[in-house]
This record gives sequence, C-alpha cells and structure tokens, in this order.
Amino acid sequence: MRDLTIVDFMTRLADRVPAPGGGATAALHAAQAAALLGMVARYSTGEKYADHAETVVSVIAETDTLRARALKLAEEDAAAFTAVTDAYRLPKGPERSAAIAEALRGAAEPPARVAEAATRVVELCELMLPIGNRNVVTDVAAAAEAARAALTTARVNVEVNLGGIKDEQVREELNTRLSGVDAAVARADWVTAEVREEINP
Repeated sequence: MRDLTIVDFMTRLADRVPAPGGGATAALHAAQAAALLGMVARYSTGEKYADHAETVVSVIAETDTLRARALKLAEEDAAAFTAVTDAYRLPKGPERSAAIAEALRGAAEPPARVAEAATRVVELCELMLPIGNRNVVTDVAAAAEAARAALTTARVNVEVNLGGIKDEQVREELNTRLSGVDAAVARADWVTAEVREEINP
C-alpha cells in the first residue's frame, strides 16, 4: 500500500472494499504528522540553532522512525481488517465466533499502536515549538493537528472492535492504552493555539 500513488490510494479508499479504511487513514495521519515535524527539525539546523542541535538531531531521527512505523501500521491495519471480514464469512458456529473474536483482537492492535505513535509526535511537537525555525512554525501546528486526527481516528477504530472481544483482560489492556488520548488531544490543541497566537499577535 505504501507504494501506491496518492490518487490510487484515494481511489481505493473511496471504493466499496473492506480495506483500506479508517484505521489506515489514522496511520497516514500519524505518518504525515511525523513527516511534517521532521521537516521542521531539518529547517532548524545550523549555527543559529546550535544551542539545540542535540535535541533537533534526536527529533529528526525519531520522527523518521515514527513515520516509517506509521506507514507500516497502515498496511498492518488493512491486513488485519481483511482478516475480520474473512472471519465473518465462515460458516456459523463456535469456530466462526472464535475466529471473529481473534480477528477483532488483531484488528484493534494497529490503531492502538497508531495512537501511541501519534501521542509521541505530539510530545515532539511540544519539544520543537519553542526552538524550531519560526519560518516553519505553522508546520508544527500542522503536525500537531495531523497527530490529533490520528489520535481520535485511531481511538474509534480500536473502540469499534472492543464489543466483539470477549477476553476481559484484552479489553482492559486496550482501554488502558487509549486512556491518554484525551490528554494528548488537549496537548495538540495547545500547540496549535500557541502557534496561532504567535502568527496572529
């Protein structure tokens, strides 16, 4: 999927097929967020930013890793959701029910990991906001907004699978992993508000 052109991906996304869908788009939001912040960091190198060079280098490396991880998660999400639709096609009976529950558990994992990656991007936005190149400060906000979209989209894509997961421990673990989404969204909102205040004095 990562090798598709944007036009081809959007065509497939709009088609009446099980995947890609919301989970894949959540991952792409996270990938775009990481890419945008990586760009900000790359514009924040050189003598003028020497005092923060170590931080900037670290952000570049981490956003590159997060971008690659998110793209992989987009593919994993599409594959996991296809497994869910395959499970629902099985003949009715205990084996089908077990297969559906297991597939839903698998389908919840990629968006849960997307939410975790997006949370980290928001943290890195907070880190870069005061030290980044002011010429690209709006891209810090854009990264935060893309991460915000990843967070909220990933959350609903985990939640939609929870109803079919019978293992209470798994449900509890997934809910725990989502418990920080509201706080991360609020932090993303704060980043955007700070940038808007700077560009609209």
